Amino acid sequence: MNPHTRLIELNHTIEDGMLTYKGLPAPVICDHLSRVQSRQLYAEGTEFQIGKITLVANTGTYIDAPFHRFEDGIDIAGLPLQRITEVNGVVVRALDLPARAISRSVFEGVDVDDKAVLVHTNWARHWRTDQYFEGHPFLTSDAAEYLRDRGATLVGIDSYNIDCTDDGHRPVHTVLLGAGIPIVEHLCGLEQLPDAGFRFSAVPPKIKGMGTFPVRAYASLST
Repeated sequence: MNPHTRLIELNHTIEDGMLTYKGLPAPVICDHLSRVQSRQLYAEGTEFQIGKITLVANTGTYIDAPFHRFEDGIDIAGLPLQRITEVNGVVVRALDLPARAISRSVFEGVDVDDKAVLVHTNWARHWRTDQYFEGHPFLTSDAAEYLRDRGATLVGIDSYNIDCTDDGHRPVHTVLLGAGIPIVEHLCGLEQLPDAGFRFSAVPPKIKGMGTFPVRAYASLST
């Protein structure tokens, strides 16, 4: 790596028993083979740990592929690397707005073409509290249409959901994923980024048949 490049973590740590999304089970992280057990299998002084994790795909900071919303959409394994790795990024500050809904007006005047657009709401401050699940900020359908029509490559948010969850409609998922634009939810640390001049990555394992999966999300900046 270039010694003049700074990396900034933008994802939550996945921990045993934590809740990401209300109503979905927490991950279970434990030993499949403990170090004590492994001593029976290896030479004296040699030991290993093999872990086991059970989790739903919507855990921690995760990415949505089109298959999450559309049966015929590409899945996690099909996400092109150029859409999720080292993408030029911009941060749109949606702080202290008078309402929860983030409309297209917040994005107007920002160059989002061929960019990873990260929406900074500061909702991540409520992570691991009951407040995180209630009254979160979200994008409107016209904001999603604006980002689609202006050529955004990826859209992320540091909130509970990029859509309003007060009803069963998910227009932002429908618009963005319908256009092949991945969504990253539950980001954090966006206050550490400049408004532009960085590259964003959010890469999951290459797993077939999944529409969402946790990612290690980060930004790289030249120093």
